[in-house]
Amino acid sequence: MAGLWSRTTTVVKAKYSKLLNRAENPTETLDYSYEQMLQQLQNVKRGTADVVTSKKRLELQQQKLEQNVVKLETQARQALAANREDLARQALERKSGFQQQLQQLDGQVQQLDDQQQKLVANEQALSAKIEQFRSQKEVIKAQYSAAEAQVKIGEAATGIGREMENTGLAIQRAKDKTEQMQARAAAIDELVSSGDLQELGSDKTQLDRELAQVASQSQVDRELEQLKKEVGTGSGAPAETGAGTPQKELEK
Repeated sequence: MAGLWSRTTTVVKAKYSKLLNRAENPTETLDYSYEQMLQQLQNVKRGTADVVTSKKRLELQQQKLEQNVVKLETQARQALAANREDLARQALERKSGFQQQLQQLDGQVQQLDDQQQKLVANEQALSAKIEQFRSQKEVIKAQYSAAEAQVKIGEAATGIGREMENTGLAIQRAKDKTEQMQARAAAIDELVSSGDLQELGSDKTQLDRELAQVASQSQVDRELEQLKKEVGTGSGAPAETGAGTPQKELEK
């Protein structure tokens, strides 16, 4: 059962991968990857800005503490000058506490400064990488577009493409139907000429049609002879005229 499930999972993944490959557009994938890299760069910049902001706050605290240290030292001197050693001691104790805070802040500021330097270096490296990727992306997109156009032109020229293949099949079917229709028309013409094809609704046989054709031809011949006689172009007229002329000359 485990083996069957494993095979089923493999087949499903293979089918899904094939569908993804068909749907995936390299240009869109590259643009999306470029946008993701830009987003990462923005995150690094925001992180750098946050670190710098925190460091500036600590530096402001350092300045205040340093001012307090100088002020307390001045107060301690003034207290000693006034023979108030107790006040001087209090001032020096507070000064010591501020100095300890300054030391802690120095360490924190240094850590933030190190983080800032690392983030700035990462930002510069990432910016260079993004710029390189952008140039490479445009080159790949141009190459893909050129290759895609070349494939389409080649498919159109050779008829390899699916659309051209369908067009070729349609043309072939049209040719076959045309040839079939031409053959049918030729067959009908031949049958009509030979008289083998009867008119629709006619009860005449081939013999009836042939006899009618002979009768029609005889009628035409009779009418032609009649016309010849009427216009005087018959064969007997010239012979009679020619025979009469010598007889008159003999009588003279």
